[in-house]
Amino acid sequence: MNQIKMPVLPEMNQLWQESLNWVPNDSQQQHFQRLYQLILEGNRSLNLTRITEPIEFWEKHLWDSLRGIARLLPVNDNLGEIREFPPQSLLKAIDIGTGGGFPGLPVAIALPNLSVTLLDSTRKKIDFLETVLPSLAVKNAATLLGRSDEIWRQPPHKAAYNLAFLRAVGAASVCGKYAVPFLKNGGLAVLYRGNWTVEEETELQSAIEPLGGTVESVEAFTTPVSHSVRHCVYLRKLV
Repeated sequence: MNQIKMPVLPEMNQLWQESLNWVPNDSQQQHFQRLYQLILEGNRSLNLTRITEPIEFWEKHLWDSLRGIARLLPVNDNLGEIREFPPQSLLKAIDIGTGGGFPGLPVAIALPNLSVTLLDSTRKKIDFLETVLPSLAVKNAATLLGRSDEIWRQPPHKAAYNLAFLRAVGAASVCGKYAVPFLKNGGLAVLYRGNWTVEEETELQSAIEPLGGTVESVEAFTTPVSHSVRHCVYLRKLV
């Protein structure tokens, strides 16, 4: 019986370098390929993603995940660019509503010194990720089952993280209220968005201000393959 040949991700090193000033090493590239294969296998029984073609997967899951934390990636040149945190810092991050592991798993692969918690309220998705982690041999990520509005109240998680990611499709103001309570003072939340409006920003600022958060910046960019407009909204926990 012939085995089904798994699709292979393109390396895309030139686009990585041009767009993020970073290129995955051979080990990271192998991890991305393995993650891609595991997602395709998981899709047979779970609705993890509709994005399955190699280049589309690269752009919309891998590249997009890392674009949100571009300021954390080690630079590939000697320009002395200032990054958000020193590379030697031991940081904790939480991916809220991780689903199939995005953006948390690509971030964990790209930043092995970052401890990433993959939070989701769906048992089947957490069960899937618990099979993915040992298969990927990613040691700096762990799963957590629960609702974010309940988990953040628990002492191990309340104001415990340097970083929070939320790549959901809900209202930005709701996403902000989910993310900010997880952050330490000075912590950063990244909301991954498609379109963005002044009205959304105003509503978001009003929602997170009582929680000690503020909208620090909004970055608009175009994806490197499909040239889609995307935004990353950065929230800072001030108190």
